[in-house]
Amino acid sequence: MTTQSRGIFIAFEGGDGAGKSTQAARLAGALESLGHTVLRTREPGGTPIGEKLRSLVLDHGHGTIDARTEALMFAASRAAHAHQVIRPALAEGAVVITDRYIDSSVAYQGAGRGLGTDDVRKLNEWATENLEPDLTVLLDVHPEDGRERRTAGDAGEDRLESEPDDFHSRIRDAFLELAAARPEGYLVLPAKDPVEDLAARILERVGQLLQTTVSGGRP
Repeated sequence: MTTQSRGIFIAFEGGDGAGKSTQAARLAGALESLGHTVLRTREPGGTPIGEKLRSLVLDHGHGTIDARTEALMFAASRAAHAHQVIRPALAEGAVVITDRYIDSSVAYQGAGRGLGTDDVRKLNEWATENLEPDLTVLLDVHPEDGRERRTAGDAGEDRLESEPDDFHSRIRDAFLELAAARPEGYLVLPAKDPVEDLAARILERVGQLLQTTVSGGRP
């Protein structure tokens, strides 16, 4: 199979511990085995400046970071990511798979931090020049399940992961509201489902999206 003539953009979203990285990796591997050019990336990060901002905003030990500063740091990382990485790859016909995108800021800073989902979305739309995913895969995880997953073994929690469960409950509600408002652009799956089942359902939906793109349409 040859790569489609124009790229598609897929974002994985969900609370901490939902299994986004696992499913993003599985999807990337499956698509590459079918002959597609795939770029797998993450947020915050994806660029040198983005990785530095990731450390500052997620690692403990950098002092107090107020909510607005946090939102601006995520938006700055995303601006570089969209301009330097995502847009060029899409222009070359790649399938771009990102672990988190704008919805994470809307959920975490807009709802979780109480900055307002509309304001945070507008900030990030400006930062990315309105670059939106063709499909958002939302892995829905209950806060207590997410914490159990991410603290398994010797794993530690980063600055946002270590927030209390009510913070993560607000985030979960915000993600679900975003998906409900535009269901055609989302695939919502229970994160507790078996990994193989989730991977199969995601690949099926992405396959449909690829067929639509190749045939000249666009969701």
